[in-house]
Amino acid sequence: MTDLLTIDATATRWAHRAPEAPLLVLLHGYGADENDLFGLVRYLPDGLAVASVAAPLAPPWPTPGRSWYPIEGLNGRDPAAVTTAAQALLNWLDAEAADAPRIALLGFSQGAAVAMQALRLAPERFGAVVALSGYVAPGEMPLDAKLRETKPTVFWGRGSNDEVIPHALIAHTSQWLPEHTDLVGRIYTGLTHSISADELDDVHVFLTKWRDEPEAAEAETAV
Repeated sequence: MTDLLTIDATATRWAHRAPEAPLLVLLHGYGADENDLFGLVRYLPDGLAVASVAAPLAPPWPTPGRSWYPIEGLNGRDPAAVTTAAQALLNWLDAEAADAPRIALLGFSQGAAVAMQALRLAPERFGAVVALSGYVAPGEMPLDAKLRETKPTVFWGRGSNDEVIPHALIAHTSQWLPEHTDLVGRIYTGLTHSISADELDDVHVFLTKWRDEPEAAEAETAV
């Protein structure tokens, strides 16, 4: 997939938007839209600006909502398409959030894969990533070696009963994340392809820690 994608900035939902506040960007999953994760705002730490972004594609009829990249069957997830979506997100950030002092990403399912790929494309831009019920796209990226050195902070949460993400991708992600990130990993017993109250509590703790970290710590990590 080589075509450039453009995110519709007019569809973005904002909460607590302030130029001096750390920015958390929400990336929804396949068949959802910018409204889907916006309901999480009340569970997030205070003091964050939040942007819930609409993915650039429409899935095939009759699937509703939006998608970040095509899925051809349960195992048909093209890493190149994930990269294209991640670049679209970086372009959106350039246009809509260039002045944000600090940025973190929170993605669910497809959105989590895009969040991780954006981190791999531009590790210096993000202080933390929350990946829920998602995965890291296979294949080597040019800046993966930098990630092995800097170890950015990542929260990866998934359910023990999630049958949506192929097992091979879970196995790959389980190996990749500890090698490239400072990983906080949680597996929630009985949880399917969804988000639980316990997971939201853990995300709140994780993002509170990121919010309260001195900016100098992130600057040192980016060097």
